[in-house]
Amino acid sequence: MVRITTITIGSGLGLALFAASAQAEWTVNLTPGVTDVSRSVFDLHMTIFWICVAIALVVFGVMFWSIFHHRKSRGAEAHNFHENTVVEVIWTIIPLLILVGMAVPATATLVKMYDSSEAELDVQITGFQWKWRYDYLDHNLDFFSNLSTPREQISNEADKQEHYLLEVDRHLVLPVDTKIRFLLTSNDVIHSWWVPALAVKKDAIPGFINEAWTVIDEPGIYRGQCAELCGQDHGFMPIVIEAVSRDDFQQWLADARADKQRVTAAAERTWTLDELMQQGEQVYLRACAACHLPTGEGVPGAFPALKGSAIATGEVAAHIDIVLNGKSGTAMQAFRDQLSASELAAVITYERNAWGNSLGEAVSPAQISRLLEPTTGEAEQ
Repeated sequence: MVRITTITIGSGLGLALFAASAQAEWTVNLTPGVTDVSRSVFDLHMTIFWICVAIALVVFGVMFWSIFHHRKSRGAEAHNFHENTVVEVIWTIIPLLILVGMAVPATATLVKMYDSSEAELDVQITGFQWKWRYDYLDHNLDFFSNLSTPREQISNEADKQEHYLLEVDRHLVLPVDTKIRFLLTSNDVIHSWWVPALAVKKDAIPGFINEAWTVIDEPGIYRGQCAELCGQDHGFMPIVIEAVSRDDFQQWLADARADKQRVTAAAERTWTLDELMQQGEQVYLRACAACHLPTGEGVPGAFPALKGSAIATGEVAAHIDIVLNGKSGTAMQAFRDQLSASELAAVITYERNAWGNSLGEAVSPAQISRLLEPTTGEAEQ
């Protein structure tokens, strides 16, 4: 009997702790965020919410009171009346005052949200299927940010980790206590750049530039994702912002520019086939496997196979051209501006030697670099 009681108490405590944990994780409210605007949005949301709660209590309270006290069993009889001026004035004036009371703080918050003037840092954000490109306009630095969740987790071959589909290979690093203006556009379809902690959600539309801004108060990691149904793998476009101090940001800029120079210099050296294959596999899994699959077998009717294909086993010039310039009218993107010369050479080499293709030939980064050099007309522009 004692044993049963002990088990019952233990089970009850376990369920109570589980319920408390689940309640702590389960939330449907907005986040206060880490910016002045996000807190203003949260306060506005809560103000409107409680106004709606008060209206609901009054309306439903009067309705239920009327139903209870004027029911037929008590002998109540319906009254006939028409055009009560006082009542009509009351139910017109009171809602009007409520709407004005809601509009004033809402308008003030919207004006603040759209004031992107006097920014200290400009970042252009370009949406691609399915990645983001970040360009620090005043610092000669740009890079792509790709989903880094392992394919094994996506295909349910491995356990999903804490930040499943919400981790990237390169964070957008931003300084705190700095007004940052975002200029958003798209290279292909409509995307939406959304980071709840910053209260920033803005569409990225091809051919248009939209603006948003933020001032981050606290260092930390803040996550978001594309909030637009932009096509297959729409959920594979996460956003990760790393907010750091001003000094750390300047150091990061210096390190990032040095890394960019090292990547450029790497294209000038001679690469072995093994080196190209090793890097090419990493680039392929990151940039190509979503469509052509890790096995190179593609998706019948949607994305062609590379394993044994005419492109991957045919003339190398045609293979290079389609990787660099894409193919019009298909989902095949142009990767000339998305990958470095070394990455392009590596992934092309990998595709020509993986999955049994085994041509035994290597494409050199120097060869790709020459193809990426601007023409005379482009250089003059």
